[in-house]
Amino acid sequence: MDMYLLLLALIYMAFISLGLPDSLLGSGWPAMHGDLNVPVSYMGIVTMVISGGTIVSSLLSDRLTRKFGTRGVTVVSVFLTAVALFGFSFSTKFWQLIVFAVPYGLGAGAIDAALNNYVALHYKAKHMSWLHCFWGVGTIVSPFVMSYSLGHSNWQGGYRIVGAIQLCIALVLLVTLPVWKVNRGVSAEEQNSVGLFGALKIRGVPFLLIGFFAYCAAEATAMGWASTYFAEVKGISEERAALFASLFYIGITSSRLICGFVSDLLGDRRMILLGVSILVCGIGLLLIPGPTALAVAGFVVIGFGCGPVYPSIIHSTPNNFGEKNSGAIIGIQMASAYVGSTFVPPLFGLLGRRLGFEIMPFYLIFFVALTIVMTELTFRLTQGRKREKATLAEKKEPGRKK
Repeated sequence: MDMYLLLLALIYMAFISLGLPDSLLGSGWPAMHGDLNVPVSYMGIVTMVISGGTIVSSLLSDRLTRKFGTRGVTVVSVFLTAVALFGFSFSTKFWQLIVFAVPYGLGAGAIDAALNNYVALHYKAKHMSWLHCFWGVGTIVSPFVMSYSLGHSNWQGGYRIVGAIQLCIALVLLVTLPVWKVNRGVSAEEQNSVGLFGALKIRGVPFLLIGFFAYCAAEATAMGWASTYFAEVKGISEERAALFASLFYIGITSSRLICGFVSDLLGDRRMILLGVSILVCGIGLLLIPGPTALAVAGFVVIGFGCGPVYPSIIHSTPNNFGEKNSGAIIGIQMASAYVGSTFVPPLFGLLGRRLGFEIMPFYLIFFVALTIVMTELTFRLTQGRKREKATLAEKKEPGRKK
C-alpha cells in the first residue's frame, strides 16, 4: 500500500510538471516580445509550434508507451520539457524560441497521453479528477514564478526557475522507476496497436473525438479570451480584466478537487452531465445584461463546470472501448483536444473583432451543445454494444452446458 501511495504521489508530481509550462509563456510574453523585438502577435506562432509537437507526440504515444512503457515515456518527456525551458531561458532571438518549442510540445503531448491512459486503467475516477487538479496547481504557480522573476531580474529567470523544478521532478521520477511495477493488470505494452484509422472504425470513437474536440475548444476559448471579454464588453481596465480572468483557473482547479470526492459515487457519465449543466448556467450568467459582478460570477461558474468534464471523458475510455484499446484511443483523444484548443480560440478572436466580443456566450454554447450530444451518443453506442455482447453470451451459454 505504501508503494501504491508513493506511485500516486509521483503521478501527481508529474502532472504538476505538465501544468507548470502551460501558463508560463502567456504570463511572460509581454516582456519577452519586447526583448526579442517581435510583435506581440508572434506568441501565436510559438504556441502553434508547441501545439504541433503535442499533436504529433499524442498520436505516437500509443506506440511509444508500448515500446518503452508509461514510466519511460514519462521520465523522458519531463526531461524534454526541462531542456526546452532552459532553452527558452537562454534564447536571445525569436527563432531560438521556435527551435526549443519543438521538444517543449513533444514532451508535453507524450506525457499527457501516457499518464492519462495509465490512470484511466489503474485508478478510480477520483484520482483522475485530482490528477487534473494538480495540473491546475502547476498552471497557477507559474505566473507567480514569472511575476517574481520579472520583479527581481528578467523573464529568462522565470524559465530557469521552472526549468530547474522540472529537472528535479525528472530526477525524482528517474530514481523511482521501480515503483511503477506496483500496478498489475493491463499494461501499455499489452495493449492493442489499432492505429489511427483502426480506432476510427471502432463504433463510437468518432463521436467521442468530436465531443472531446468541442469541449476543449470551449474551455480554451473561455480561458484565453476571458480578459478580453471583460475589457471589451464590460469596459474595465486591462489589469482588472487579467485579475478577473484568473478566476476561471481557480474555478476549474477547485472544481476538480471537490469532484474527486463524488466522482466514484456518480460515475463518469453523470459527472459529465453535471459539469455541462453547471457550465451552461455560467454561460447563462454572461447573457444577463448587468454589472460586471455577474460576468465575474459567470466565468467562475464556467470554470467550475469545466472541472469534471475533461477527466471524466478520459476516465470513461477504457470502460467504453476496452482496456486493450484505451492507449491508442486516448492518444488520439489528446490530439483532438489539442486541435480544438489550438485552432478554435483564434477563430473566436477573428469573429469577435468583426462581430463584437459579446458573441462569446453564443460561441461557447455551440461547442458545449456539440460536446454533450457527441458524448451522449458515445455512451449510448458503447453501452448498446455491451448489451449485444451480453445477449449473445447468454444465448451461447445453454449450448455450452449441453
